[in-house]
Amino acid sequence: MGNPGNLPSQSVSTDAAAHMVVAGDDALAHRLAAELRGVYGEQVTLVVPPAQRSVRPPVVGRTRATALFDRVSAAVNRASGNGESGGTRTLEPTGSERLLEASELTEAMLADAGVERAAALALVYDDDETNIRAALTARRLNPRIRLVLRLYNRRLGQHIEALLDQASALAAARAAADAAAAGVDGGVEAFDASTTVLSDADTAAPALAATAVAGTSKVVQTDGLMLRAVERPPPGPGEVADPGLCTLALLSATTNDPAGADGSESSGAQGPQLLPDERAVAAATGRGTVVLENVSYSGPELSAGRSVMPFASLLSRRLRWSFAGLVACVVGLAVASMMVTGEPPLQATYLTLLDLFAINDPAIGQPLGRQILQLFSGLVGLLLLPVLLAAVLEALGTFRSGSALRRPPRGLSGHVVLLGVGKIGTRVLARLRELRIPVVCVEADPEARGLALARRLRVPVVLGDVTQEGVLEAAKIHRAHALLALTSADTMNLEAALYARTVRPDVRVVLRLYDDDFATAVYRTLRAAYPDALTRSRSVSHLAAPAFAGAMMGRQILGAIPVERRVLLFAAVDVGGHPQLEGRTVGEAFRAGAWRVLALDTAAPGGRRGDPTSSGSASGSASGSRGPGLVWDLPATYVLRPEDRVVLAATRRGLAELLGRRRREQAGA
Repeated sequence: MGNPGNLPSQSVSTDAAAHMVVAGDDALAHRLAAELRGVYGEQVTLVVPPAQRSVRPPVVGRTRATALFDRVSAAVNRASGNGESGGTRTLEPTGSERLLEASELTEAMLADAGVERAAALALVYDDDETNIRAALTARRLNPRIRLVLRLYNRRLGQHIEALLDQASALAAARAAADAAAAGVDGGVEAFDASTTVLSDADTAAPALAATAVAGTSKVVQTDGLMLRAVERPPPGPGEVADPGLCTLALLSATTNDPAGADGSESSGAQGPQLLPDERAVAAATGRGTVVLENVSYSGPELSAGRSVMPFASLLSRRLRWSFAGLVACVVGLAVASMMVTGEPPLQATYLTLLDLFAINDPAIGQPLGRQILQLFSGLVGLLLLPVLLAAVLEALGTFRSGSALRRPPRGLSGHVVLLGVGKIGTRVLARLRELRIPVVCVEADPEARGLALARRLRVPVVLGDVTQEGVLEAAKIHRAHALLALTSADTMNLEAALYARTVRPDVRVVLRLYDDDFATAVYRTLRAAYPDALTRSRSVSHLAAPAFAGAMMGRQILGAIPVERRVLLFAAVDVGGHPQLEGRTVGEAFRAGAWRVLALDTAAPGGRRGDPTSSGSASGSASGSRGPGLVWDLPATYVLRPEDRVVLAATRRGLAELLGRRRREQAGA
């Protein structure tokens, strides 16, 4: 078989029904169009607002500080002998692109974009209402089109997905009835008009959250299934590397070089090698590996005990020490009263308490020692009153704040500081809490959408601008394990990362940056300045685009794992119709650098994971029963049958070859 990277020239240039339409208003639309053109070789019509055009939008919030940082990073690159401008390769189109500008996605604009003849349409506007309105119009214009929607509201997305699929099914039934009435033999051709609802936040959140988790570098979750990719250093002399379930990648030889790129897209010897065979793994010396582990984690809810307020949290440490001192005074007075009056212990304690609360008779005519003890008891009682009042007020304030935002507790350490709880930060917060990771959120907007989730999960929150003095200190950044800077402003994320490095140089830092080239410059400079600390810079569009592109090609992408700055996809694929899989053993179906069969889905067709006809993982809702589940320990001699469905890991070009070859064969038939 040929090289998966060399895709055959597409015949879609003469087939008007094979092109795809991408409509959006941010970087995800450009990245998705480049993915379809460069990886899958598709004809793409890109619809963007007039201000977007075909160039990448500028970095959000670029200021003098950012320009200064660019000059510093350029100096570091020159000093290291690396003159690259970015860590990712711009995808050169193997197909063609048509650009349309529209301030509003009307029915006329959809018609001009060729939706009536397109094979797939991706609506990736940042506004849910815009995507839903355009999807309803597109389904009416072309019942056969495959729809991919970007929606943040997962519950609404589930209903919209079912509605659009039902409309497509009814249109297919009417077409079949009309064909039968007209006496057309064989009815009409079946078509794939599925609807897939995805969220860039849900797609990117596992990778962002996993980077900050100890012992976990990459995670893919789909319903009850959790896959964990772990980076392992090269084995020492005499050591044997544990391959886990399988070896996913060989890390680049420059991983530990501060001047190196974070995983160049090039296929040179120094870059990462995805899906290597056993011979390549054995021959690689001095290179780390990425191995796959299966974790049986179903995402249980937080225990009910975490919502119960402990007694110790009602009072501050100072008040608790005050009460301890008063109790010690009472015990001392009771012992003294017992020695002076000769009363038994219980009677002496009782008299001391009566004197303490000033409800005992004056000790007139009694021994001098008893009178002095009564005076001391009265004095301690006076000290008790303000302490009791302070305790009542503090407890009331604690109960009142119990339904509000929590403050970071005293002594907190080893936690993750999450900067920004907007659309992306909210999903990352949910992932971290599923993994039982302590989190402290920092948010400048008191009306941010993620604060409700933080309040419900009782996650500590610091309200304030991270650029102001003392905000990160309030989040206990000096004792934190990692910082996740996920705001929408690049400079704010960068400033927080630089300040966190000055407070704690070894803290793990993950930045969400809008521009890929800027993210690469930040990564290289921070790694050169702090070679012993882990730094990662991620673009949400870079992490989410492969899943959207795979859905447009008609496959349910279970997840994507970044390997340095390349991406490895996990997909559920039906064996039938794929000559590269059908009738072959698991060992024969393995293509080094392209795809590898990982598991066999033994569930019934209606309840399989990642089934394109179900809305489980697409919309984020829980699915129904799934039968036996996945079988991971497949022998290399197992023969794949046409009715089987497998979970495989694939490179983007490898998956493109699987999909492209099948479609070309169907078109030729």
